[in-house]
Parts: sequence; structure tokens; C-alpha cells
Amino acid sequence: MLRPSAPCDSSPDEERRADVSGRGHPKKRVRIAEPEQAVAKAASAQLLVLAEAGQGRKRVRPAQAQAQAQVEGDMADDGQRKANFSALLGHTNGLSRAGGKPAASRKLLIKNFKDKPKLPDNYTRDTWQKLHEAVGTIQNSTSIKYNLEELYQAVENLCSYKVSATLYKQLRQVCEDHVKAQIQQFREDSLDSSLFLKKINKCWQDHCRQMIMIRSIFLFLDRTYVLQSSMLPSIWDIGLELFRTHIINDKTVQNKTIDGILLLIEKERNGEAVDRSLIRSLLSMLSDLQVYQESFEQRFLEETNCLYAAEGQRLMQEREVPEYLHHVNKRLEEEADRVITYLDQSTQKWLVASVEKQLLGEHLTAILQKGLNHLLDENRVADLTLLYQLFSRVKGGLQVLLQHWNEYIKTFGTTIVVNPEKDKTMVEELLDFKDKVDHIIEVCFLKNEKFINTMKEAFETYINKRPNKPAELIAKYVDSKLRAGNKEATDEELERMLDKIMIIFRFIHGKDVFEAFYKKDLAKRLLVGKSASVDAEKSMLSKLKHECGAAFTSKLEGMFKDMELSKDVMVQFKQYIQNQNDPSRIDLTVNILTMGYWPTYTPMEIHLPAEMVKLQEVFKMFYLGKHSGRKLQWQATLGHSVLKADIKEGKKELQVSLFQTLVLLMFNEGDEFSVEEIKTATGIEDSELKRTLQSLACGKARVLNKVPKGKEVEDGDKLIFNDDFKHKLFRIKINQIQMKETVEEQTSTTERVFQDRQYQIDAAIVRIMKMRKTLSHNLLVSELYNQLKFPVKPGDLKKRIESLIDRDYMERDKDNANQYHYVA
Repeated sequence: MLRPSAPCDSSPDEERRADVSGRGHPKKRVRIAEPEQAVAKAASAQLLVLAEAGQGRKRVRPAQAQAQAQVEGDMADDGQRKANFSALLGHTNGLSRAGGKPAASRKLLIKNFKDKPKLPDNYTRDTWQKLHEAVGTIQNSTSIKYNLEELYQAVENLCSYKVSATLYKQLRQVCEDHVKAQIQQFREDSLDSSLFLKKINKCWQDHCRQMIMIRSIFLFLDRTYVLQSSMLPSIWDIGLELFRTHIINDKTVQNKTIDGILLLIEKERNGEAVDRSLIRSLLSMLSDLQVYQESFEQRFLEETNCLYAAEGQRLMQEREVPEYLHHVNKRLEEEADRVITYLDQSTQKWLVASVEKQLLGEHLTAILQKGLNHLLDENRVADLTLLYQLFSRVKGGLQVLLQHWNEYIKTFGTTIVVNPEKDKTMVEELLDFKDKVDHIIEVCFLKNEKFINTMKEAFETYINKRPNKPAELIAKYVDSKLRAGNKEATDEELERMLDKIMIIFRFIHGKDVFEAFYKKDLAKRLLVGKSASVDAEKSMLSKLKHECGAAFTSKLEGMFKDMELSKDVMVQFKQYIQNQNDPSRIDLTVNILTMGYWPTYTPMEIHLPAEMVKLQEVFKMFYLGKHSGRKLQWQATLGHSVLKADIKEGKKELQVSLFQTLVLLMFNEGDEFSVEEIKTATGIEDSELKRTLQSLACGKARVLNKVPKGKEVEDGDKLIFNDDFKHKLFRIKINQIQMKETVEEQTSTTERVFQDRQYQIDAAIVRIMKMRKTLSHNLLVSELYNQLKFPVKPGDLKKRIESLIDRDYMERDKDNANQYHYVA
């Protein structure tokens, strides 16, 4: 800006630019820093320097008083002056020589006024009168008769001659008088709440509009005098201060305003439609006036607390948990919308916390006790997801949910495991329950690690409340799935089922029980030929090995090796038989089993037909000829055969056990035999004989008839061959009885596990004492619990310690009965 250096209040924010042009008329350009300065677009130009091309003259036009400028061409002027006018000289319309040739580098020098300009008499009073009249017109919302540019120029002129302080005070007084006059309209008692709020809102909007207009006229004062005085508020701040002091801080006005706003919010919470823009405008007013928190927010939060505390108590009694949860979620969404629409952002934290505390935090336990079990029982995924989301918002909410989640799993799982009536379906129910729980954790609880770990702990707790039985039933369940004829459609489904079984298997403490029953059932599947798939068998073996280690599956792997070696031996044996001159009508297959790998079977002396005995001897000679020093013991329990029968219906093949074979072969010699006669002829033990006869005379395929009829076989009964036997199949399987477990078999397996456990306890005690030499009873027991992999009671450990003392493996200390010494 080019202007004389007469004393004035200058503003660094004002930007002026002189346009030096070679054509046309003089132009003014003013760039004002803020949008509201547009009303004073041309009023700020102080001086315009015009240089006319082609004429050797220069003119200076003063804006306020006569000024004298001297233009000198000085080629040797200093660099500072050169910088001041470099932009002007570089302009395309700048100074140039006549004829269009570039002029030599020249300098313009503007000197200060020689005399200080003076204002006309009464200029200050007349100018203020004009400004006062304009302000009054703005406050009365009527048209201004003066040009805004003229008013802006008047303010600038006054400020330039140090009348700023007086002007500022006069303006403040005029504004204050006007605001004071507004208060009377709000003290009328006849105004209802809605009209009052609209009136106060209109007053505020008018006040803001007026202050913006006034500030645009007095902008030069605001940007010079006020800006340089740090203690003085800006013109806009004066307006806020006056409105706050004389209107909003009035107790009557403030109370009616806040009461009216709270009433509208209460109506909206009750479902009524309200003017949200009115609320937003009023709350914005309170925020601008800096009374939002002290006058509104505190009361608003108090009323919100009271409202939701009462609502929470009432609805917990009236509504079911899913309905209540949806209501809470709806309330939270509504309050979040209020914050976005008309509340101040600072309120959000406290408002949401209040709703969460009163509707959720105060009722966490009550909600879970009333509805969690119901939601879990019915697998209501959507409601459980909402429950988790809401509880995660409240401090300590997930911890309470975690505790009830743990209790639910333990309670539900215990009802499955402990009840003997559910033994047949226990494993199926455990798998279904595990799938259900996994789905809830994944979908509803967002795979929260704490909920996963709690679930595992709960499963491990309840599944071991009934020792040994779950392990036994899981082994039998696996047997049913790996046995030929199971309902699993594909290998993929079977594999998925085995993976699920292994998850349940991990929770079991007594894995030795599982091993014993699994080995017994695996032996039946292999020897009787009832395995559904060798691949599935080996897959299960691989899973067990990965879970429990190579030692756990070493015997099971040995069983598979025996079966493979037996196939090779039988190929050699068949070649050996073919080389004999006395071929047999019986096709004999023998499985050579390593005694340490397979379950223990009780030897039974039975009376085989002469031809079978002869074949046994032939095989014995063949095998011992290849493997000298070995001892063969024939086990008939799991032997089976295929008999060719010629009956009235025609020829049939009967797939039967070895015991069934001996009984049926007797009926080649006669049509009727008593139980005693059959027992004497076959040598089969009583209980096994009755099972065998029952399968032949009382099952689905009744090759024999029993007299008298009945489901049980008694000693005095007679068996008669059924001449009218019919069956739709050519090969009829009657040996399923071999796969069924007897009570004696189950008992002996369990006893064998307990016996093995005693040996393991004894070995562990000796191993510990041999290493420690001397140890107290408590430390010995603690060490045993760390080493043993199956559950054991302290009383059982004490018995084994006493047994070892009696057998002189260790001794008690003479002075301290709780101290033990190892005996070498």
C-alpha cells in the first residue's frame, strides 16, 4: 500500500495494491482478508499512482488531504527502494518509453507528508452521528440510507486520527443499550414454553445478524485498535458478552430456556415429534455464549440419569431379556443421534456413560440370571451377539458374562456326562454341544480368547466329573464310526467327525481308559474284517500319535504291522498247501498276533472238527519251520468262517463266528440237540455258548428253532434245525454277535486299566525315591501328581506306598512317620 507516513493506526492484515496502468482511467484494487469485508471493497484505497505511457508527466491523487510526492529517476538508488517497486515496473502495463521500446531502469520515490493533515472541525462528532444512526438502523432492521463503503471509510478515517478508543467505547455503549432493551419481552408470564423458546431463538438470530453487519462496518476498528489491545474483546465478542450478561444470565430467562429445551428432549424421548432445528439452534447459542456446560449440560445429565434409572428398573420387571436388550440398543442409538443432531460433542461421553450405567451396568447380573440360559439353550445367535456388544460397552460387563458363560457350560455339560441314562447318546450330545458353543464364540463373541479359554476349562472340568466313563464311550463311538456299515457318507465327513472327536478327547484325563477300549475294538475290527476303511483307521492313529505321542500308539501301530505280516505269511502258506499231496476242502486263513500288542484273551479249549485240527497242525509245522523258537497259542474267540449251506430255498452262504460254526456243523449229524449235548460236543464255555445259541435261534436270521420259545436260552432248552429258513440275501451275516461287547468283556477291560495304573504308580514311586533317596510324604505325593497322566486319589497313592514298604522297596523314617527312605 502506498500512503503517506502520517501518524495513523495501521493494520498488517489490510492489503492494498496500486495499479500502475498505461491505458484507460485510474483503477482501484482492494483485497480484504475476510469475507465480511466485501461491504468495504473500495473504501480502503488510500492513494493511487498513475503513470501514463507516452507522456512525460506523473500525477498523484490524495485520498484524505493534499499530499506532495516527488518522483525522481535515480539509477544509483539503493537496493531496498528497488525491491519496493520491482513488481510495478515488471507489469505489462507499467512504465515504458514512447514508441514501445523498453525504458531504462528507473525508480519511483514517494516521500512523507511535509505537514500533518488535519481533520475538518466537528468531523469526529458528525461522523459518529452518522455511524450511530447506521447502527441504530441495523438494530431496528430497517434500511440504511448511507453507503456501506462510505461508512467503512468514515471508521477508517476516525481510526487514522487516534479516535479509536472513543469510537470503541461509544459503539459498545450503543450495543449494550440495545441488548438491555430486549430483556423486557422475555419477562412476560403469558408466554408458554414453546413460544418462549421461539422468541429467544429469534432474538438470538437477530442479534447475531446485527453484530455481523455492525462488525463489517467497524472492521477497520476491529482489525487495528482492538487487535493491538490484547485486553479488549473484539466487536463480535462484545456482542456475545452483552447477550450473555443481560439476557441469558438473567435467572428467569435462563431457567425458562433450559426448562423448555429439557421439556422438548423429554417429549422426543417419549416418542413425540419435536422441532429439532429449534433445539439445535438454542443449544448452539448456549455453546457460543459459553454457558452450555454450567447451565444446560449438568441438568440434562441429571435428568437423563433419573429417567433411565427408573426406566431400567421398570422394564427389567416387565420385559423378557431379548426385548429389553433391543430396547437398550435402541436408546443408545437415539442418544447417539441426539449428539449428532443438536447436542454438543462434549456431552457424548457422559450421556452414553449415563445410559449404559443405568440400563446395563446396574442390571448386569439380573439380565444374565434371567435370560442367558434361555438364549443359549435356544441358540438365539442374534440376541447373543447383541448381548455381547452391549456388555462390552460397560466396565466389567464381559467379566460378568464370562463367569455366567463358564457356569452354563459346566452345568449343561454335567447333565450330559453324569446321567447314566444318557450313555448311549453322550458322545453325540457332547459333539453337538461343542459345535454349538464354538459357533456362538465365533459369531456372537467375536472369537474372544478369554471366552475360548473359559470354554476349554469348563469342558475339561465337567467331562472329568465322571471318571473313565466318557473315555470308554468315546472309544466305542469311534469304533461305531470306523466299523463297516456306518452312516458316514464320505471319507471327508468321516475325517471331520474324527477331528471333532479328537477335540473332545483332549479334555479327558484318563486317556489310558480310552486306549484300552480303543485297542479292544480295533482288534475286533481288524480280526473280524469289519473295518470300514484302512485309510480312516490310519488317520485316527495319526491323530492319536500327534496328540499323545508315539508311546501311546506304539502297540496300536504294532497291531497293523501284524496284520500286514500275516498277509505275507498266508501267501507263503497257500503255496505250501498247494505243494502238499492232500489238499483240504477248508480254506484256512491265520492271523499271527504279537502277544504284547493285542488285548489279552482268555484261552478256551474247544473241540474242533478233525479236519480243522489237521489244518492247524499243518500250519504249525509250516510256521515253526520258518520261525524256530516261537510258541503259537490258538485264540478261537475272534475266529470266523463262511459255511456253505444247502437248504430248501437253495444254496446259501452263512458268515458266522467259529463258535457258531461248531454248533451248526453238529446239525449235519442230526436235526435236534439239547443245550447240554451241544456244550459237551463243542466244549464252549457256558456264557459264550448261550450267547451263540441265542444269536442262531433268537436273532433276525433264525437258522435254528428253540423249544420252548423265548429270548433267553436255558439249560433244558432244545435246538432244532429250521427247515423253513428263508432269507433274501445269498450271503447272510450272523456273526455280528462277535462285535458286541459283553458285560464280562467291559469289566475285564476296566480292571485291566486299573491294574496297569497300579503298576505305573509303583514304578513312579520307585523312580522318584531312587532319585531323591529321602522324601516327605507330601512332597512324594506332589511329585506323583506331576508325573502321572491319569486321575488318581490320595488314598490310592497311600495304598501303593504301603504296598512298596511291605515289599521292601522303601521304608519309613524311625523318628518321623511322614518321611520315607529308599531301600537299595
